[in-house]
Amino acid sequence: MTDHHIGLIVPSSNLTMETELPRLLRAREAAEPEHRFVFHSSRMRMKHVTPEELRAMNAQTERAALELADARPDVVATACLVAIMAQGPGHHCTAEDEITAVLREQGAQVPVVSSAGALLDGIAALGAKKVAIVTPYMKPLTRLVAEYIEDAGVEVVDALSLEVADNLAVARLDPQDLREHYKRLKLGDADAVVLSACVQMPSLAAVQPVEDELGLPVLSAATATAFRILTELGLPPLVPGAGRLLAGTEVGAPGR
Repeated sequence: MTDHHIGLIVPSSNLTMETELPRLLRAREAAEPEHRFVFHSSRMRMKHVTPEELRAMNAQTERAALELADARPDVVATACLVAIMAQGPGHHCTAEDEITAVLREQGAQVPVVSSAGALLDGIAALGAKKVAIVTPYMKPLTRLVAEYIEDAGVEVVDALSLEVADNLAVARLDPQDLREHYKRLKLGDADAVVLSACVQMPSLAAVQPVEDELGLPVLSAATATAFRILTELGLPPLVPGAGRLLAGTEVGAPGR
C-alpha cells in the first residue's frame, strides 16, 4: 500500500477544494485500495472574488509554497483557477514555474499542478475544441476565464455567470442546482461542458448525472485537477462516477 502526499495551496475562504478532491480520491481508493491519498494545505487570504483581492492573494504564493515544501509532498496543486486566469492568458505556466522554483530551493523536487492549467489539460485530453462553461463569477471575471480558455485554442460557445462575489457564498451553492443551470447554456455544437469553472463552486454531485443526461463529456475544475494530480503521480485517472475524464480510459497526456 502506497501513501501519496498531496500539497494544496488554497484561498483562505475556500471550503470546496479540500472537500471535493479528497472525495474524488477516496472514491478511487475504494476501486484501487493499494493507493491512498493524504492532503496537506497552505492557505492564502482572500474573501471576495475581486481583481484586487485576487492580486493580493497571488502575492502570498511564495510563503504558501515554502510551508508546503517543509511537508515534502509528492505533488503540489495550487487551487484558485480565477486568480491565475485573471492575470492573463498562459499565466498558469508562470505560476507553476514560480512555485516549482520555491520548492526546489527547499530541496522538494516535485511536480506542480494548477487548477487553471489542469482545466485546459482536461479539455484537451477529452479532445474538445468547443466548450460551454458555468461559473459563479461576476460577468467581467467570467469573460476573462472564457478569453483564457480561447487563448488556448478552445472556443467557448456560451458562458453562464451565476454572479456570486462572496467566496464563502459560492461554497454554499447547492451542486444539484447545476442540473438545471446547465440547461440555460446554448450548447450549439459544444464538445464538452465545464460544469464548474471554479474550484470553490461545488459540482461533484452533478457531474455524472449531467453527463448522462447530455451525452457529452462533463468536467469541472475539481475533476480536471484530480486528473492532473493522478497523471503526475503516474497513476491511471480512474475515479468511478466522476465523468469521462476520470473514467480510467486512455486520454491525451497533459501539456503546457
